Amino acid sequence: MIIKQLSVFLENKIGRLTEMTKILSENNINISAFSVADTADFGIVRCIVSKPDEAYKVLKEMRFSVNITDVVGMIVPHEPGGLYKALKILSENNVPVEYMYAFAFNSAASVIIRSESNEEVIKVLQSNKMKLLSASDVYEL
Repeated sequence: MIIKQLSVFLENKIGRLTEMTKILSENNINISAFSVADTADFGIVRCIVSKPDEAYKVLKEMRFSVNITDVVGMIVPHEPGGLYKALKILSENNVPVEYMYAFAFNSAASVIIRSESNEEVIKVLQSNKMKLLSASDVYEL
């Protein structure tokens, strides 16, 4: 149930994100999901890729600042209140969410969650019959 996510720190300049995606493309690594957050000087690209360990290696070799972080993925109905129900379960069980991002397609939305206790996220969501994503589900999107 744990998914490996890359966090890539990029200088906030034109072409740097293009360079990162080119390297992944040249190494036949597909991006399944991503989020970009920026500040004045740098950005953080958080992404789920088809081959996280290989992506980490090639980006490091090309002098990118990159880390691997464990996250949890879940599926919620793509309808009003779908995400609310899942977050309510976590809140009621005092499970903190550091950040999250999501993408929706047809009748379902896939949500990536980072918490200080991913194991607790998994336990609480499973005990409340929420559908979790396996790493292979996400890597192959």
